[in-house]
Amino acid sequence: MTAAPPTTATALDALGVLESEAIHVFREVAGEFDRPVILFSGGKDSTLLVHLAVKAFAPAPVPFGLLHVDTGHNYPEVIDFRDELVQRLGLRLEVAHVQEWIDDGRLVERPDGTRNPLQTTPLLDTIAAHRFDAVVGGGRRDEERSRAKERIVSLRDAFGRWDPRRQRPELWNLYNGRHAPGEHVRVFPLSNWTELDVWRYIAREGVELPPIYYAHRREVFRRDGMWLAEGPWGGPRTGEEVATLSVRYRTVGDGSCTGAVESTASTVAEVIEEVAASRLTERGATRADDRLTEAAMEDRKREGYF
Repeated sequence: MTAAPPTTATALDALGVLESEAIHVFREVAGEFDRPVILFSGGKDSTLLVHLAVKAFAPAPVPFGLLHVDTGHNYPEVIDFRDELVQRLGLRLEVAHVQEWIDDGRLVERPDGTRNPLQTTPLLDTIAAHRFDAVVGGGRRDEERSRAKERIVSLRDAFGRWDPRRQRPELWNLYNGRHAPGEHVRVFPLSNWTELDVWRYIAREGVELPPIYYAHRREVFRRDGMWLAEGPWGGPRTGEEVATLSVRYRTVGDGSCTGAVESTASTVAEVIEEVAASRLTERGATRADDRLTEAAMEDRKREGYF
């Protein structure tokens, strides 16, 4: 009788490798830290984080909660999606409202109306209040130059500040989460993903997203080369004409600085085709807050931003 040939593990495809790495990072966080939290806004990257966390710990529940720093200038479709997902999965959500910091004088509204840069103080205050020691975010290295400098596990000092010179080497999937009292780490399981990887994985897994990621008709006006929508953040200004266009959002955030792109891509397959042809990252194409200075993102990261 001939012996059966030995079985071999099936080789992972590119998405499988990325998924495996992210799940490994989540499990390392759960094993190494006492009070982790996932930054969750309802956007595509943070929704993907939640999906991966659920897979990492199934059939057990995700062992840590979610945190959203809410500018108050978010798109209603995204907030509705956020709340529905949290309720459906039975997750814990902590919301830090930027408006509360403005109301009690800890923050002052900016003249340009954008609140994205105002998120840093509520984020750091909430981390300190809850003693979170690992904050998991959806940042990816392909998004922006300063994010390309990040490690998967990124040390922050006692003031929440990022210093690229203090980042530690990460060899053989070993992550150093040691930190002094008062310090914490930011963790980026999607570091090695691209926007195209994210969308291909969304297609493979059937991940639901807010509808504004797909083409829809919306009233928008042109400012600084981007299509912005009306909202509580203000606009249009004098001379800015409103047009009704077929648009979609590649990234979502504060409505005062997040632009839409003209698009007819109404399905995941059509979005993948569109993203594959693009030569601009989603932040480069649609985020005005990254254009404040040439080093806008790095400056904010050094202050404690995501």
